[in-house]
Amino acid sequence: MGPNTWVYLGSYSLSLLGNGVASVLFPLLVLAKTGDILAAGVLASVTAAVAAVVGVLAGVVVDRVNRRTVAIVSDVLSALSVAAVPLVDALWGLNLTWFIVLGVIGSLGDMPGMTARETMLPRLVQLAGGRVGALDRLVGVREALAGALMLIGPGIGGLLVWAFGVTSTALLITAGMSLAAALASLALSPRAGDVARGDEVAPRGGVRGVLVELVSGWRFLLGHRLVRGASLLSAVLVAVIAALQATILPAYFTAEELPQFSGFAATGIAVGGLLSAGVYAATVGKVSRRTWFVIGMVGLVVGFSAIGALAAPWLVLAAAVLVGLTNGPMSAALGVATIEATPDAMRGRVLGAQNALMLAAPALTAAPIAAVASGFGLLAAGIGVAGVIVVTAVVALIAPAFRSLDADPRT
Repeated sequence: MGPNTWVYLGSYSLSLLGNGVASVLFPLLVLAKTGDILAAGVLASVTAAVAAVVGVLAGVVVDRVNRRTVAIVSDVLSALSVAAVPLVDALWGLNLTWFIVLGVIGSLGDMPGMTARETMLPRLVQLAGGRVGALDRLVGVREALAGALMLIGPGIGGLLVWAFGVTSTALLITAGMSLAAALASLALSPRAGDVARGDEVAPRGGVRGVLVELVSGWRFLLGHRLVRGASLLSAVLVAVIAALQATILPAYFTAEELPQFSGFAATGIAVGGLLSAGVYAATVGKVSRRTWFVIGMVGLVVGFSAIGALAAPWLVLAAAVLVGLTNGPMSAALGVATIEATPDAMRGRVLGAQNALMLAAPALTAAPIAAVASGFGLLAAGIGVAGVIVVTAVVALIAPAFRSLDADPRT
């Protein structure tokens, strides 16, 4: 990996680490300031909805502006929105309205930055020499980093709460991480963010131009069978895992008088993903993407079936680790194939639309699964979740779109 790649990974790590810390501090601060658990849910719903909309529109910006610049501006905006929390607290006092306003501003920065960083990956590989398998390796390393930071960030947030209590000033550390990410991105070569337009017509201005570009991005996503299949499959997995973590697992472990195991299960998925993403990066050129895809599908069927059975707490924890182990390489393989299949000039719009789908997907499953659990019991809900995964896996394994993951996906 070249120097630009190392700088990129450093900036990416700082940005993700700050988000991990904030994921612990922000909800606790909302509860402490409002005293209403519903306020935390309202805030999460509003910011997720805004982030989904911004994710779609951000793709147009990412395809028009140097992507390095977008990442820098996004991190600065995130830093300012978080740093404003203790300032508002000191001057006027925090309430739900302020939390929503500042959370929305933060969402305006997070989604464009995330999309911009994803779109830069092929360019970084080119700047480093463009060796065969380099993109797979970079995605594997990035996924492993993400898995590690998903554990480290919330851990740091918990330590800050333990050391200083639930206080808004602790968020200044998160703001500092976002600002450091922006400064690190300044060290990237501007060429890392260039948009290669090829034969595509230069973007037009005005609302009409934006709408035309959005439509073209969605048309490509829905028209390319691999990109469409990968998007739908990823959305299903995200929705099911989110519903498990939000409803079934907390209720099950609470009934077993082991509420702490709910967090352990989430950690198990993260640890499994961390380890397997590293294995994916180490086996580039030795194990095909199709092989990882088949292993992932089979592993998910076994893992979710064991979780859905709710037979014993230790079995559920082991199954959570299996889900992470098998999903990590499969997700990396699909991610690389999607990036390669998408022309650089519209990669921001396509990946932005995918990110929006990932954010919106859990809203479609959380309520129905909770309703099944409430009306028919946790076991019925668990079996229902397992059934969704089994059907999804069978369809994915026989779908033509996923049979040639190692071929040139642009054909």
